[in-house]
Amino acid sequence: MGEIHSHEQQQFKKLFRQEKIDRLEDRFKVLEAFLQTELHVTVNSLWLILKDKKINLYSEFIEETLELMCRFGFAQKNRFENGLVHYEHRHLGHHHDHMICTKCGKIIEFKNDQLEQLQSQVVSGFGFYMLQHKMEIYGICADCLNSREQSMPLMLARQGERVIIKDLVGGNKARLRLLSMGLRIGDELEVITNNGQGQLVIAVDFQRYVLGRGMSQKVIVGPKG
Repeated sequence: MGEIHSHEQQQFKKLFRQEKIDRLEDRFKVLEAFLQTELHVTVNSLWLILKDKKINLYSEFIEETLELMCRFGFAQKNRFENGLVHYEHRHLGHHHDHMICTKCGKIIEFKNDQLEQLQSQVVSGFGFYMLQHKMEIYGICADCLNSREQSMPLMLARQGERVIIKDLVGGNKARLRLLSMGLRIGDELEVITNNGQGQLVIAVDFQRYVLGRGMSQKVIVGPKG
């Protein structure tokens, strides 16, 4: 990897000089800090890395440099489900996909040759010529799963998660209302919408239900399986 980074640095200086990009030395400091981390960085997180190195640059300058790095193929910009823009290394000839934990935000890179071959076969079967692609898998990472409670209010389940109803609590009135909606202990449900505020939309047996946050606290769920 050190040889790759050295090559990237040489290419960076050559192209930026060729294109007469201003403040080359400061932009090179941004590149060096960027290459030294394997994380998917935001503008702010890279600003903090540079600050720790006693390099004080405005965040607007860092963002501008990252955008130039994307333009010239040294970085790649991703906007994952949380909406934040992340930048990662773009090494020529290398491709990988991502798993994103919806609980802690961890981004895991992975590469699977069989999956790549299957994707090529699928698009070829449609007579489609693939120029580029990316895969983003959203879920819960191993660390978050290990620290998770086995039972929790439905309100805490993540959007897209499939869980089992373990209990209905909150008194007879609340239980009867939930039962009358068609929710039963042991049912498997999918959380369609849960933005952390307002109503939740869930699906059970191909039926959609809308629950307020108060009512969703009375549905106790656990992980599927």
